[in-house]
Amino acid sequence: MLPLYPLLTTVLTLALLPVLVVLACRKKYCGRIGNRLGWGLAAQVASLPPAKGPTVWIHALSVGEVTSAVPLVHGLRAAHPQARILFSVTTRAGDEVARKLLTPHVDLILAAPVDLGWVAPYFVQVIRPDLFLLVETDFWWHWLRCLRRQHIPTVLVNGRISAASMTRYCRFSRFFLPMFRSFSLLAMQTAADADQMAALGVEPDKVATLGNLKFDTSLLSGAAVNHGALAIQKEHYGFAVAPPLWVCGSTHRGEEAILFRVYRQLLEQITDLQLVMAPRNIERAVEIVELAGQHGLACRRWSLDRQDRGPLLILDTIGELAGCYAMADVAFVGGSLVASGGHNPIEPAATAVPVLFGPHMEDFAEIAAELIRCGGASQVDSGDSLHNQIHRILTDRERRRSMSEAARACVVGNRGVVRRHLAAIVPLLPGMSLSQWKP
Repeated sequence: MLPLYPLLTTVLTLALLPVLVVLACRKKYCGRIGNRLGWGLAAQVASLPPAKGPTVWIHALSVGEVTSAVPLVHGLRAAHPQARILFSVTTRAGDEVARKLLTPHVDLILAAPVDLGWVAPYFVQVIRPDLFLLVETDFWWHWLRCLRRQHIPTVLVNGRISAASMTRYCRFSRFFLPMFRSFSLLAMQTAADADQMAALGVEPDKVATLGNLKFDTSLLSGAAVNHGALAIQKEHYGFAVAPPLWVCGSTHRGEEAILFRVYRQLLEQITDLQLVMAPRNIERAVEIVELAGQHGLACRRWSLDRQDRGPLLILDTIGELAGCYAMADVAFVGGSLVASGGHNPIEPAATAVPVLFGPHMEDFAEIAAELIRCGGASQVDSGDSLHNQIHRILTDRERRRSMSEAARACVVGNRGVVRRHLAAIVPLLPGMSLSQWKP
């Protein structure tokens, strides 16, 4: 079955070609489908200055993976300034964030290839990487097979396995296990992730636990909080400077109703409390505005109302949530009051903000447990417990201070992830040295 995979996908694509043409005409996909098939790739690569060092190809699926890759890209560029770094992204939203955060640090940002018979080998042939780094996920059998056939070292960085993914990998192990074994190295975030790779049958010497790259984000400069800058930022987003701000990040359907209800309750006690609601899927913004209205709350959308002011903001743009966490007095991490596995709590913790999340943090269980152990986070199991925790944090200055310091200390204590990744990559890429890199 596996050897026939490229042929089958090619036949399927040819059969669906009329559908692809229609999709290419839609605004959401316009131009991107052609790029993912390789149109214009050779010209893009040819336009780059002659390579003076090895070529590193880094791939990220979407926004989350792009932001995870940022500190590693910075580290690679500093450790090997002569390297040619190409960064591919699958989604349009991820591409937008990559261009915003990585343009000064990479040589080219491009659309990722679709995993078809002729496309993946064409990308490999044109890019000719000396090293391929895959960030977290987006595994494609034929693409990885093409790299292996060309003897190109491949590394999974910031790897993690959710409970749902593990179930799928075990069920279809005859498909997934050869893919994972094709990697030169699987650098996993946690020991639990590494254990799951071993349980699948991957050789232990190919698996390493190196930590989560987001621990080394640029937010961890170690500088003291600049209250003047935060005041300007709050005004920029249309908030009053003095009143407290609660940021709810990456929320899912089913959570916003709970959060709005808690917010209404809190307003009876903390009358000037302000709220940022940042849905995981920004296309749900209209739905969330209507839901706020059902709770008697007037709100504004950041994508539409940047000149307006008010205590409730729907953050329906990409790539701005991390900056909003920095303004917060308390943060809630979404996907956790509903069974969605949760989202990464490192970003709010890195900005020295008390962190709250629900019972469903399965995808980030070790990180969540560590933040709780350090005292920087608390887990809630209902709207009532969320209300009680937020009220306590916002009315007890000492409680808020201790949680803030503990959250940041937890993140700072886990720094060094980029260096560990670079140390693992060095043997795979001749000419790279860590001596030039300063964390």
